[in-house]
Amino acid sequence: MYDLIGVRASQQLEAGVRDRLPVDMQGAVDFHGHLCPGLTIGYLAARIAMKRLGVTRGADEELIGIVETDACGIDAFQYLTGCTLGKGNLIFRDHGKQVFTLLRRLDGRGVRVALRGDALGPDPERTRLKARVTSGEADAEEKVRYRRGSIDRLFELLGLADDVFADISDVEVELPDKAGSFPTVTCSVCGEGVMEPRARVRDGKPCCLPCAIRYGRGWEINV
Repeated sequence: MYDLIGVRASQQLEAGVRDRLPVDMQGAVDFHGHLCPGLTIGYLAARIAMKRLGVTRGADEELIGIVETDACGIDAFQYLTGCTLGKGNLIFRDHGKQVFTLLRRLDGRGVRVALRGDALGPDPERTRLKARVTSGEADAEEKVRYRRGSIDRLFELLGLADDVFADISDVEVELPDKAGSFPTVTCSVCGEGVMEPRARVRDGKPCCLPCAIRYGRGWEINV
């Protein structure tokens, strides 16, 4: 990612930090927009799974990714593996877990990488600083300390052995079909186009999912 003057995010890092990062991780930083421990988790998960499967980045849908978190690591996983939402070969399961699975469509073989809870020990000071930074209460010095602590944390992660970083297992998963192309129908309520397989029927007419959810008996969650 570039900032407003066209400088890559990785180029904005201190040289001593940037030069210690693998080249492909610098690319992940550019894609994501900043460097953080969360991005590092997805980067390592992708590297481990790709190495175990013996694959390189997929150009199209040769690989399928399943991610169980919506945190920063997804961006590194997408960047390295080529599994993306837009291509239809990245599946998001909202489990809130740092778990990444990579599947090879050729033979259905897969590798699941789950961050170990004890991969890094507790860091009470960083936890305290994070709370102050996120609440807006941190002063300039605390923000610097928190940033430096995050950098130290991610390099600790990069230095871990694979089996210390994560629980790694071979898996067999029923592979989804390749991404398809479907007709668009017009929602009879809001007038917006919706993919036909995602449409519902309301009063005998096509209806998009948000409008269908609003059409209830009052206890549904409106979106």
